[in-house]
Amino acid sequence: MKAEEFYNSIATLGVEFFAGVPDSQLQGFCNLLLEKFGISEQHIVCANEGAAVGLCAGYYLATGKIPLIYMQNSGIGNAVNPITSLTHQKVYAIPMVLVIGWRGEPKVKDEPQHVFQGEITLELLRCLEIEYIVIDKTTSVEEFLSGLEELRNKLRFNKQVAIVVKKASIEELPRPKLDIENRRLSREQAIEIITRLAPIESVFISTTGKASRELFEIREKYVETHEKDFLTVGCMGHSSMIALGIAMQKKEKLVYCIDGDGALLMHMGSLGVIGACKPHNYVHIVLNNGVHETVGGIPNVVNSMNLGEIARAVGYRNTFSVSDEEKLKECLSMSATIKGPTFIEVKVNLDVRKDLGRPTTSPIQNKELLMNYLR
Repeated sequence: MKAEEFYNSIATLGVEFFAGVPDSQLQGFCNLLLEKFGISEQHIVCANEGAAVGLCAGYYLATGKIPLIYMQNSGIGNAVNPITSLTHQKVYAIPMVLVIGWRGEPKVKDEPQHVFQGEITLELLRCLEIEYIVIDKTTSVEEFLSGLEELRNKLRFNKQVAIVVKKASIEELPRPKLDIENRRLSREQAIEIITRLAPIESVFISTTGKASRELFEIREKYVETHEKDFLTVGCMGHSSMIALGIAMQKKEKLVYCIDGDGALLMHMGSLGVIGACKPHNYVHIVLNNGVHETVGGIPNVVNSMNLGEIARAVGYRNTFSVSDEEKLKECLSMSATIKGPTFIEVKVNLDVRKDLGRPTTSPIQNKELLMNYLR
């Protein structure tokens, strides 16, 4: 189905407001929204899916109109609390449309972090009493409109409904040109510099997405083992707390959290916890490219913020912001000798190798290698 056809069909439900967190399987739809509305009063890219539910609840209370939230199925977990305690018909009965990318669909090859979530996606929606339809690449516009008519009847009773989108159901569209400043470093170049300059016994916790894939390939490039790394292949936004848990128990090791800007936004309250705990051996590096790059490159709001000031305000002892190799090396040299927690924002560009591979070890192997090293 063409993205425009998908959008026009959704519009028959009276939807005029869109919010969510991007998903690569919804890339055509997300890029169309970006092209039509940009980031505006009609389209907001939220920090996480639960926040999108709250935002859309406010929109409905103010207008009485049906909002739409888009997300990857992994985001259902973030949305469960506001759905069950705010929007459900037994509470405030706030109707909304969920568009959910179905990663880890049974019998379809996908990454390990998506497998279990994919198995339980429809079961979760049934448990939440959310009526849904499923579309795939064979679904015609007429069939889609017919399914939407069924959902319209549920919306009339102030219920939430969902459109579950299988892989390749919506035709991809090129990403609109983004107004992002020219930056010298790529994320992979920054990660390589970090791993080369860190003390030899350091531990690295990398965030979900391409950052972990790049860290894995850098180790392969230098014929190094993977025992010092934890690749957070799922649970976006939680690598900083995994790193905190390790840093607090292994005070003799320097712990580096290689984080992303979108991941940082998703659970930003963790900054306050890290700042309050004040682990002296913690280096928090945020690779900021200003977009949700791994899932299609939709812009986020990080570039409207001063991350260093935020980190300092919540208790980080040292904060830096760099955008070139020389300054990054200077900050890394200092961070290895000063008392943390230390926060380093590295402004990177959107460059990604087309031949970027994926880890050849399993998550269980990754876990066991790291645990043996930490012992």
